[in-house]
Formats: sequence, structure tokens, C-alpha cells
Amino acid sequence: MKRRSRSISAIAAIGAIALAITGCSGSDGGGAAAPSEDPADMTGTLRVLIPSFPASNEGTAAWDAVVATFNEEYPGVTVEPDFATFGNLNEKISTSLAGGKPYDILVTGVGWVPPFASQGAYLDLEQFGVTDKSLSEDAVPAIVPAVTYEGAVYAYPLIMGAKPMAYSRAAFEAAGLDPDSPPSTLAELTAAAEKLTVQDDSGKITRAGFDFWAAASNYRQAYVSVLGALGRDLYEDGEPGFDGAEGAEALDWMSDMINVSKVEEFGQKSASGAPLLLTGEAAIGFTGGYIDCAAVTQELCDDLEFFNLEDSDQAMFSGGQVASIGAGSKLADAAWGFIQALATPEAVASMSELNFAVPAASGAGDSEIVQSNPASAFVYDNLQFVVFEGGAANWLDLRDSFNTELDKALLGQGSSADILKGLAEKSK
Repeated sequence: MKRRSRSISAIAAIGAIALAITGCSGSDGGGAAAPSEDPADMTGTLRVLIPSFPASNEGTAAWDAVVATFNEEYPGVTVEPDFATFGNLNEKISTSLAGGKPYDILVTGVGWVPPFASQGAYLDLEQFGVTDKSLSEDAVPAIVPAVTYEGAVYAYPLIMGAKPMAYSRAAFEAAGLDPDSPPSTLAELTAAAEKLTVQDDSGKITRAGFDFWAAASNYRQAYVSVLGALGRDLYEDGEPGFDGAEGAEALDWMSDMINVSKVEEFGQKSASGAPLLLTGEAAIGFTGGYIDCAAVTQELCDDLEFFNLEDSDQAMFSGGQVASIGAGSKLADAAWGFIQALATPEAVASMSELNFAVPAASGAGDSEIVQSNPASAFVYDNLQFVVFEGGAANWLDLRDSFNTELDKALLGQGSSADILKGLAEKSK
């Protein structure tokens, strides 16, 4: 993503909110009637920006089911979707604000709440009975800090897209490693990856010993995981947690895995974009939080063992999808009703499957979607160890800077310490 090349940056767009929310509503296209306490009497159009449902038969069917659930209670409200991807989400938000037509509901990712909430773009969900205390009972406690800003809840968590670690038992056995004893430190992970790497006579890697599951300019999430294993969060109380010794150690370790240990080529990815572990092109590495065992074969699922990155602490990166209500919406009650439809067990199960994720709801550990595959079962049982990206008010502009600057360190174009100090300066 290169949002900085756009005429409206993410933060500049947020700055336009004060004008947008006072002069218009995302529900103007439906001729909304005056608010009514009876959902059956409400009319209007909800504009929904959402990246959760891909353009496929499965995605369309899952979306239609959510709308049908919503319309059972709000039959007079039309839902107008704008299906985004995380590659164009900021652009769509910027365009909607600049055009004076903001969305009623915005489904975004972890790390997005502080930038928007700090500028008054979202409604405080307390008016719908949602507080950090109530949310800690309804959702996995680990996600609560990611949807709050200055003590108020501005987004409702739907799914958590974790990236656990896994390895092939067969590959471990073939390399003389104990498949029942996963690496417990970064040093042990390096040693295992070196033994698991397979090269041809020319030195070309034919099976990676380790897979960051990251194309070029996409190592940010892997870095957050490694940093978490060393006991630090990317941001801590809004301040950089990555510009100290642990931050440099994490980035140096990643660089060494590529340039010194040579267990993976920089930017290596499978033709399908799937983790190399699932395509047989790596023996150990990051995977998604959901695996369709029927698609990849049950044999492969049975061969996988999952574990957390660990050194000072256990850590597992997680993204996620959270739903907010635009501050300019004239159909706020209906918007909250639609978020409730998105948060039903059936809806979050579909979104989890479509987005390699698990439900963010508490008590979902025994659900069919979580128990259907080993990745989801492991992730849900280990959500207490998740680490997130974001935390700065200008995070949406910083994301791209992190991607390009981390690449410089991984390619040997600058020292990790200097690069991270530069990123910390941009965080102010």
C-alpha cells in the first residue's frame, strides 16, 4: 500500500472529520425518517464500509445472511455495502470524508481506533451499554485495549486474525529434531531452522527452514511478534516501545535469519500467497489462525504442531476486525443493530473462515469454527499472549513507514538501531 502518494493522507482525511460530521450523514441516500425507538418503524440507508467478505460465492452468501438477520429487526432500513480490502480501506475512508458522505459503519483493523477516535470520528459505544468492563465479559479480554481510547470503547470486536507459529513434525523427524519439543527461545528457533533448511548444489533454498510469511515491505507484523517475544510491545501507553535494545535485537534477529543463517530468502512467498508451511516450501514458520483441513488435506493438518514465539515472554501477533459507528450517522441505533448482526455466532464463524481468524467473543473456544482445525483451536487457547500493532495516534500514516524502513534493515541498508530511532521520531 502506498497511501502517501494519494492527495489525501490517512491523517489528513481524519482532520476533515470535524467538517464532515457536522454537515452531513452517511444515511442521506435513503431519506431517513426521524429516529424511532421501534426498529420496525425506522427507514433509511446504512452505508457500511467492510473488508470482511471477499468477492466470492462464499463471501456473498455470508454477507447476505448478515443483512437478512439485520432486516428481521430493521425491515425498513436498506444496507448499502462498500466492500473494501485492507489495501484500499484508508483510500475509501479518505474519499468518503472529502466527498462529504461518511460511512455509518466502518469495519477496520486493530490499531485503527486511536487515530480515528482521537479526532472524533467514531461514536462512543457507551450509549449502547458498551463499556470496557462489559466488553471484558463479552469479548476476549486481550482485545479490549485495542478498541478503547482514553477509557472509552469506540469499536466492537468481531474476529481476531492471529498468526501463530507452526512446524512440520515430519520435517523435524527427518532433520533429527524432536517433534514434541518446539524451540523455546529465538536462539533455539534459529538452530532448528538452520537444520531444517534444504538447499540445492548451487546453494539455492529449495525448502525454507523458516517462513516469515511476508512479502517484501510486509515484515511489520512479524516484527511485532518477535518484539513481543523479547518482552516489549510496539507502543506502550502511546509511546514507542520498539526503540530500545529489545527493538534492535528483534530486527537484528530477523535480518540474521535472512542474511546470516540464510534460512529464508527475503520476500519469499508461495504462488498462492499461503504460508510456505502449508505448501511444503518451509518446515517452520508463521501461519494463519484458521486452516481448512479439507482443502490442504487432513494429513497436512495432522502433521502440524503449533507453538508461540518465546524468549522473555510468549507472544503471538494478532490483527483483527472491529466495527465502529461513524460520528455523523443519523441512524446510530440501526447501525448498532447492524453491528449486533455482524457479531452473531453464525456471522463471526463465517468471517473467521473467510479471514483466517477466530471469533473475538468470550466463550467461543468450544464453537464449531474454533474446533474445526488445529490452528484455530491453538489460537483461541492462546489469545492471552497476543501482541498488536498500532498504538500511536498517527499509526495509519506510520504503517507504510514501518514497512519500508524495516526492509532497509533486512536488506543491510542501515543499522537496526538507527532505523528504529528514526521511526520513533516519526511517532511524535
